[in-house]
Amino acid sequence: MKVIIIGAVAAGTSAATEIRRNDPNAEIAVYEKDKFISYAGCGMPFYISNEFNDFNGLVPRNAEFFKTKRNIDIYTEHEVLSVDKENKTVTVKNLKNGEIFEDNYDKLVLATGATSKVPEIKGAERSNVFLLRNINDMNRIKSFVEQMSPRKAVIIGSGFIGMEMCEAFVNLGMDVTIIARSSLSKGIDRDMSVFIERHLKEKGVRVYTDTQTKEINENGVILGDGSLAEADIVLLAAGIKPNTELAAQIGVELGVNGAIKVDKQMRTNIDDVYSCGDCAESYNAVTGKTMYRPLGSTANKMGTIAGSNITGKNEEFMGVLGTGIYRIFDMTVGQTGLSEEEAIKQGYNVVAVKDEKMDKPDYMGGRPIIIKAVADKDTNTLLGAQVIGYDGIDKRLDVLVTAITLKIKPENFIHLDLSYSPPYSIPRDPIYYIGIKLRDALGC
Repeated sequence: MKVIIIGAVAAGTSAATEIRRNDPNAEIAVYEKDKFISYAGCGMPFYISNEFNDFNGLVPRNAEFFKTKRNIDIYTEHEVLSVDKENKTVTVKNLKNGEIFEDNYDKLVLATGATSKVPEIKGAERSNVFLLRNINDMNRIKSFVEQMSPRKAVIIGSGFIGMEMCEAFVNLGMDVTIIARSSLSKGIDRDMSVFIERHLKEKGVRVYTDTQTKEINENGVILGDGSLAEADIVLLAAGIKPNTELAAQIGVELGVNGAIKVDKQMRTNIDDVYSCGDCAESYNAVTGKTMYRPLGSTANKMGTIAGSNITGKNEEFMGVLGTGIYRIFDMTVGQTGLSEEEAIKQGYNVVAVKDEKMDKPDYMGGRPIIIKAVADKDTNTLLGAQVIGYDGIDKRLDVLVTAITLKIKPENFIHLDLSYSPPYSIPRDPIYYIGIKLRDALGC
């Protein structure tokens, strides 16, 4: 069996590795138009800010590694120009020497990833305006910072990248302004995002919410009301869009947000063509509906499932909750499942409760942890949660993820035998208390 994979970051290399694990005789060729593969993209903001300086830690594996360790052929700086689905061939261009050639496949995997959205703002092409999607983007930002020593930064967008780069720019000594079209941090309800906004302002960050941007000029960013946010460097962090040009060319069906439509086995509507990663849609494990929520953790899972099914197994993708977490200075923000706003839009009979407790006792330096839980009154099931605080946010978030996934009823939260010791928690964990509040609100 000959498998061609287009794309060699998270999903593509996960698919290739799983194919090799299951079939030692498969012929695997991976084409990647970039020169960097299998990199840890989520670590880029921390490299830019000099929190760590090991470039090889971000890009730990190269084509030679995959050939030597796993007998997988990865061709970097090779762009697939077209696909002939009838004859099962691809046309490839070697970007290093311009050579164009054909290759054939039995199975094809589209792991073409996604591209940063560029808002329609006049001046977005200026030399001090950057995106951050891949290693090349990261290197350009780091080089500009080192050479030009910018003092003022504006970030347009408040998702994971926007927030993490806000911290990075502040740590590099810049005055930072962050501009959001609505409230801060997608997936976080407004009554929770106020805590994030307050924290940013305490750290000296200028915050504009519900704000449009009109133009980027030599002085900075012109806002919708005509005022100026001064900037020496501007980061566009307005989200990403799936790369689906090749898929559309051969008639692959597209779904939510223009991403590639796949079934639970990662198959497209074209025989022997699979897709995984940021170019493909997934589905919501709460609602059962398709969604587009590209994350590195999801891409790895989708790639593994695609590889398993290509080799004859019958693995199903079980959906995602869209779980996300990020650090903003010494605060951590996490969310999973549906926000209250999303749940209402989906038509649920929504009950939402919020509770604030200490993450550990006062005598151990405890600080507040705020949990918001969203549930369906008709079924007494948890739909989503948001957690904001300082220590142990990931622990509480992952407990709530597990509760949603396994459909644990809120009234049973009090029976969870959670770990306790003063350095880590209070005797009755914040999860216990949010369970009590949910139980009472639901009338269980």
